[in-house]
Amino acid sequence: AERQWMAARLKQCVVRRRDGPEQHGVAASCLRELRDKACGVLAIDKTREPITLVLAEDGTIVDDEDYFLCLPSNTKFVALAKDEKWSSKSLDSGTSWLSESVDEVDSAAEKWKQLARQLKDDLSNIILMSEEDLQVLIDVPCSDLAEELAQSETKIQVLQDTLQQVLDRREEERQSRQLLQLYLEALKTEDSILSKVAETEAAPRKEMDVVDTGTSSTDTSATTALSNQVLAALKEKPAPELCLDSQDLELVLKEDAAALASALGWDKQKVGALQEACDQELSKRLKQVQTLHSLRSTSKGKKTLPWGDWPSAKRKK
Repeated sequence: AERQWMAARLKQCVVRRRDGPEQHGVAASCLRELRDKACGVLAIDKTREPITLVLAEDGTIVDDEDYFLCLPSNTKFVALAKDEKWSSKSLDSGTSWLSESVDEVDSAAEKWKQLARQLKDDLSNIILMSEEDLQVLIDVPCSDLAEELAQSETKIQVLQDTLQQVLDRREEERQSRQLLQLYLEALKTEDSILSKVAETEAAPRKEMDVVDTGTSSTDTSATTALSNQVLAALKEKPAPELCLDSQDLELVLKEDAAALASALGWDKQKVGALQEACDQELSKRLKQVQTLHSLRSTSKGKKTLPWGDWPSAKRKK
């Protein structure tokens, strides 16, 4: 009777490492027991404990016993050793394409089909696309996209309207940031003028030197993993983090600040602000994707986001 009672308490789970393809079945009655058994079957070094368990589907951290007990049997977990962090590469579905190298696309037709396949796998990939990719899908004839995705033209029209809304929101956010920046610069200029007036009341007015906040170096020979297209966007686009896809945002974050400053002809302070903005934008997108995956996992009998539930667009360019 005691053995039967213990067996009834055991929950079947599946565990794996962050970057490892091998999965192991583990039965545990509590979260602590699952951690201990995961360390054993995954051969995690004692020096890298304690581990953190997250849901393999969306990266949700599981550290509450009640939450663990509510999870269904055969839930998949990723075991993160000490100093390891969950990233989009750990997703079991839609966003795994971010970590893969994308082959050169020979034509625009092949590019939109490749983007369409990403949406067919998971509609939440919309959040992670660049502005250029969004525009490509918007420009595709509705009938062609419907045929590629095996959906009705009515649903595809709703999808393209949604893509346009995402594009519009990014542009609105960009304009809001530009207005805020202009306002802050105006405040600085006003303070500077007032301080100069106070200084020159008792002294002859002197010509103000023009201060160049950038660097005089135009050397772009620094080694960088970023493409010329990405570098051009960083230089020319206001709020460039909004126009890049999530894979390019990750590459910008991984770049050495000094090399990036040399490639762009900027000072390190400006590059630091750029990388911080890219980090915030990437984190926001990944949180949105995780939220969608969490909602999807709690919806019974739905393995993909429902095409028919996308809201009708209220505006369209």
